[in-house]
Amino acid sequence: MPELPEVETVVRGLTPVLLGQRLERVTTRRADLRWPLPVDLSQRLSGATVTALHRRAKYGLLETDRGDTLIFHLGMSGKFHPLEGEPGAHDHVLIETATSRLAYNDHRRFGSMHLAATAEAGQHPLLARLGPEPLSDAFSGKSLAARAEGRNTSIKALLLDQQVVAGIGNIYASEALFAAGIDPARKAGQIATARLETLAQAVKEVLARAIEAGGSTLRDHAQVSGELGYFQHSFRVYGREGEECPSCGGPVRRRVQAGRSTFDCPKCQR
Repeated sequence: MPELPEVETVVRGLTPVLLGQRLERVTTRRADLRWPLPVDLSQRLSGATVTALHRRAKYGLLETDRGDTLIFHLGMSGKFHPLEGEPGAHDHVLIETATSRLAYNDHRRFGSMHLAATAEAGQHPLLARLGPEPLSDAFSGKSLAARAEGRNTSIKALLLDQQVVAGIGNIYASEALFAAGIDPARKAGQIATARLETLAQAVKEVLARAIEAGGSTLRDHAQVSGELGYFQHSFRVYGREGEECPSCGGPVRRRVQAGRSTFDCPKCQR
């Protein structure tokens, strides 16, 4: 599932295509994705001008001059791509401006689209309880320590809790914990604030590098231009079970935590 860097990459790709443009026509070609599409999506977006595009956690937000915000999630396989010719079987939403045609393609249909009043978008049920953005000043070792205090959960589970910090998923949690030298299974409440500060900085650095690389393409992610992300070529532990640790040369370990694969180096991470 796309994490923060992949969604950020998509939003940045949509911005030069859609920002300031009038949406001449928005067409839905089916009634639902993961959940039903808003029945008035086409009516409310067609003829509107895009005034802003940004990201919140793993969601993209498109604001219009009508006071509406489209909130979209890419699910497992969703992507926007330039449309040339007739739409394909999995092109479920079409967006046309005076200068471009885009399609939202999602063959697994785990993505979603919702509409909210822009002034109230932050209170939408999908967004209202999200924690701070990891690339913002609101996320730090101190904020992690405050949320970890008294908790018996592992540090990796804490990073994946979207109410603690928004947008981090399995890939980047594993990579950041390796960079910080912290065992993913360590109890979060037992880690000193100074080490949590190192972890917070590692999160920021890993995410920044992933965004610069266009995200990670493991299966379906692609930028709006069609170019694949390439941060997967920089993974230090994720998906590298049995391979040499880039720091000590020992084997990278794979474990399962709460049903999710965790990759780490048992020598370098304590």
